[in-house]
Amino acid sequence: QVQLVESGGGLVQPGGSLRLSCAASGSIFSINAMGWYRQAPGKQRELVAGVTSGGDTNYADSVKGRFTISRDNAKNTVHLQMNSLKAEDTAVYYCKALILLSWASVPQVYWGQGTQVTVSS
Repeated sequence: QVQLVESGGGLVQPGGSLRLSCAASGSIFSINAMGWYRQAPGKQRELVAGVTSGGDTNYADSVKGRFTISRDNAKNTVHLQMNSLKAEDTAVYYCKALILLSWASVPQVYWGQGTQVTVSS
């Protein structure tokens, strides 16, 4: 069984920083892309940032220059460093990973349980 466990959410003032982490565990052969999504109340879940196994990254326009995604392939972890946080960044943040369970399998999508990020004074 594969699990994605997120950590690092919380309450922060506007302009502050938070670092989210996501660790994948279980019977994992390899992990392709990993990413962070967020969902604010009343809104659809949206991509925040993604990173491939080779280290290529992409970001939502709203977070470019403020957020940085990184991953540690040896530890099956992905991080999201969030700086200059704004009230509109408030949301539940979810980790997503495309995971192969064996060399012959197709990548399967796994999600974390989500971690709340609240930006407020």
